[in-house]
Amino acid sequence: MNRAPWVIVAGGANRLGGTDKANSALVEYLAEMGHPVHLVTHNAGPELHRLRNVSIETIPVPAKSWFLGEKLLAHRGQQRAAQTVQQDPRARVVVNGGNCFWPDINWVHRVHHAWAPKQLQAPPLHRMKHLLAQRSARKRELKAVGSAQLVVANSELTRRQLIEYLHINPELVQTVYLGNEIAGIPKSVQRPLAKSWLGIPAGKTVIAFVGALGFDHNKGMDTLLSAWQRLQAKPTWNAQLVVAGDGRTLPYWKKQAAQNGLADSITFLGFTDRVDDLLAGADLLVSPVRYESFGLNVQEALCQGVPAIVSANAGVAERYTPEMRELLLPNAEDAEDLAERIYRWSQNREHWRAMTDDCAKGLRAYTWRDMAEQIYQLANGVPAKTNLPSRVMARGQAR
Repeated sequence: MNRAPWVIVAGGANRLGGTDKANSALVEYLAEMGHPVHLVTHNAGPELHRLRNVSIETIPVPAKSWFLGEKLLAHRGQQRAAQTVQQDPRARVVVNGGNCFWPDINWVHRVHHAWAPKQLQAPPLHRMKHLLAQRSARKRELKAVGSAQLVVANSELTRRQLIEYLHINPELVQTVYLGNEIAGIPKSVQRPLAKSWLGIPAGKTVIAFVGALGFDHNKGMDTLLSAWQRLQAKPTWNAQLVVAGDGRTLPYWKKQAAQNGLADSITFLGFTDRVDDLLAGADLLVSPVRYESFGLNVQEALCQGVPAIVSANAGVAERYTPEMRELLLPNAEDAEDLAERIYRWSQNREHWRAMTDDCAKGLRAYTWRDMAEQIYQLANGVPAKTNLPSRVMARGQAR
C-alpha cells in the first residue's frame, strides 16, 4: 500500500540551525518511513537532496527581503498543500507557526505574541519596519495556529504561551522536545584540537556564547558584556570569551568591547558552522536570553558535557535536573548576578562537570529520530482533514 504524502513548509530544513535541524530530522524520518515528502523551504540541506522520495522546492528571498521571502513561502506552501491534498486526501501538512496557513499540523518553535523586543540601538527606519513585521507575524501566527487540528510545541513554556496568548484549546497542544544527535562526551583529543583552532592556549578557560546579534538584544549580549567587565576586574580571573554569532550589531559589540578594555579577552567569530568544535573546546556556555522558546545550543552543550548557564525562563531550562538549578539565571537583565554565577562555577568546576554529565545522560538518549517519531505518532492520532473549506483549496490552487 502506498504511504500518504506529507507536505512540510519550513523556513529552513538543514543541519545548521536549531529549528532547521528539527525540520530536517522530521523530513528524514518521514522519508525513512516510506512517505513521499514535498518540502517547501528557503534552504534545504544537502542530506535531504539525496533522499529519493523527497521533492524539494526552494523559495527565493528577493533582494534579501525576508518579508517578501516569507510571503512567497506562505503562498507556494499553500499551493503545494492544496495540490497534494486534492491528489490524495490522506496527505498531511506541517507548517511552522505563522509561516503558512493550512489547517492541519502546526509545529511551533516560537511564539511571537510572547516576546516584545526592545529594539535598542536600531535606526528609526529599522524600528518602523520591525514594528510592522512584528504586527504581521502576530496576525499570521494567530490565524495559522488557531486553525490547526494538532499543535506541536517545542517546550512546556511554548505550550503555556500558546494557550495563554493565542487561547488555543489545551487538548490540541502537545509538547515534543527537540532532539539530539551527539552520541557522547567529546573524546579527549577533540578538546586540544578545538582550542588550537580557536587560537587559545590549552590551559586557558574558554567561555562560549552562541547566538544572533540583532538590534533587539534578545540573546543577552549586553548583559554578558557587562558581567564580563565585572569578571575581568577580579585579579585571579583568566578566561577567554568566544562569541559565535553574526548580526547587525556585531560591529557595535566589537566597538563596545574595545572601549571597555575587553578586546583582548573576547574573540568574535562571527557566523560559523563549527559550533560543535567551539563546544568541544569550551569549559562553559553562557546564554542570558530574554526570550527563548527552547535553546538548542544549550542542550547541545550539555550533551557534550559542557555546563551551561541559561535564563530560567528559557524552554530548555525544563530539561535541567534539580541539582543544576544554580546554573539558571532568574533575571536576564541582572549582569551582577550573572557574573557571580559564572565566578562560582569557576570555583567548583569538577562538581558542575559531574552534575552536567548526570543531566546529560537522559538528553543524549533522546535523539532527533525519537523527536520525529513522537510527532509522527501524534499525527497518526489525528485524522487528516479531508473536508477543507473550498476557499482554502481555491486560494492554494491559484497560480
